[in-house]
Amino acid sequence: MPKTFLDLVSDAKARIHEVTVDDVKRIVAEGGPETIVDIREESEWANGHLPGATHLSRGVLEVRVAKVFPDPSAPLVLYCGGGNRSALAADVLRVMGYTNVSSLAGGWRGWNAAGGPVERS
Repeated sequence: MPKTFLDLVSDAKARIHEVTVDDVKRIVAEGGPETIVDIREESEWANGHLPGATHLSRGVLEVRVAKVFPDPSAPLVLYCGGGNRSALAADVLRVMGYTNVSSLAGGWRGWNAAGGPVERS
């Protein structure tokens, strides 16, 4: 039987590390050492993003990640709109040899619902 998108997300979440909004609020407030990576589309990024985030959309992630983040042990926290695309992306980076990647549970919507600070380009 074919797998659905949510089946794929569930499989990925079993292999990756997720962080909470509170975890990421602490990372943003303390400024380190993790890099926050917004994997949403350009139009989503333009409407607002986490402070200090690096934009690397899901559509080009696998092609550009080694150029943007050449160290596969670099601590990265990925986020998307709701936490599903970032879970899939974290799993792909894991397969590509990245060893310190997390996904923000709840994504951008969870961040906003918790009153996290927002930057606009």
